[in-house]
Amino acid sequence: MTRITQGEHIHFAREELDGRRARTVAEMQRRGLRALLLFRQESMYWLTGYDTFGYVYFQCLVLTDDGRMALLTRAPDRLQARFTSIVEDVRVWTDGPEAEPARELRALLTELGCDGATLGVEWDAYGLTARSGQRLTAALAGFATLVDASDLISRLRLVKSAAEIAHVRRAAALADAALAAAEQTAAPGAFEGDILAAMQGAVLRGGGDDPANEYIIGSGAGAQMCRYFSGRRHLDADDQLTLEFAGVWRHYHACLMRTFLIGTADPRLPAMHDACAEALHAAEAALRPGEPLGAVFDAHARTLDAHGHMPHRLNACGYSLGTTFAPNWMDWPMLYAGQRVVAQPGMVFFIHIIVFDAERGLAMTLGRSSLVTETAAEPLSGAPVALVRR
Repeated sequence: MTRITQGEHIHFAREELDGRRARTVAEMQRRGLRALLLFRQESMYWLTGYDTFGYVYFQCLVLTDDGRMALLTRAPDRLQARFTSIVEDVRVWTDGPEAEPARELRALLTELGCDGATLGVEWDAYGLTARSGQRLTAALAGFATLVDASDLISRLRLVKSAAEIAHVRRAAALADAALAAAEQTAAPGAFEGDILAAMQGAVLRGGGDDPANEYIIGSGAGAQMCRYFSGRRHLDADDQLTLEFAGVWRHYHACLMRTFLIGTADPRLPAMHDACAEALHAAEAALRPGEPLGAVFDAHARTLDAHGHMPHRLNACGYSLGTTFAPNWMDWPMLYAGQRVVAQPGMVFFIHIIVFDAERGLAMTLGRSSLVTETAAEPLSGAPVALVRR
């Protein structure tokens, strides 16, 4: 018989988690918050190691301004919390037609001495639906003052520690392995399902995780899509194949994006790739510590516009990466015009250059993830950005 030991499956040292909690509490105290109600799974994972998809139901981790933690969740996650986190105080609300977990949360907050206090809430969370949020508001009416603290831990997570950066580098290596698998599998007549299987198999065989959202794959007209869509096809003899994917290690993501040319592709596509490569390098050069992130978008846009692709580019060219859970791997903040967040060493961003010429049915993309260092952006992928022809 194997007994579960508290926190035996955590991917960070206890000292690192303690440091994260101390920084979170300090920011709570600065904002005058008696407690923080966490509904984002990535916040719980970053703070305690807690790893689950149980946030699809009502679940809340409470952190008080003196560092106490208590988790309110469902029965299936009681042992999950013990196995994967440092949270020792786990409360379970019982499923049933009359279940009111928000009221049980109020009772827990009373026990923690939060009556009449100011409480920060992660309102902007996939783990807190509009319906659950309304019930939470009703349950705490007259009990406490609720303020939006959705950004508190997200801002703390933005700059990665040395241990986190090590996870991101492992993720980047897995992304490179997935790219190599795609290059080996893609060819005229190849089945998109086989390409996906090869890519995801490379990540899983490397010890990685499922991504926080589906891999994007599309050929033919579907190569112009920025989202996953259902239905697989075989590549034409002459085709274009767009792939956007991530290597994932301990829930940390590193993304890549490519459009492959299959067979004898449209002769305009190589020039589109050259423009994308120039824009990628310009955007990476603009990703420097001390500079606003809007400069990254501006460099990308300026380059593509000079090549006549202003009508074909998007209004954002990337986003932060870190530890994220379904339904997507995009983290805050995004790279768009006027983004005032300033780049700092330890931040990680996925820069994607996307040109979709719908009038001509042409697609070209190029993207990779970079770490902001003390002086510049360091691309994390070892793969070349040369045009891939199959």
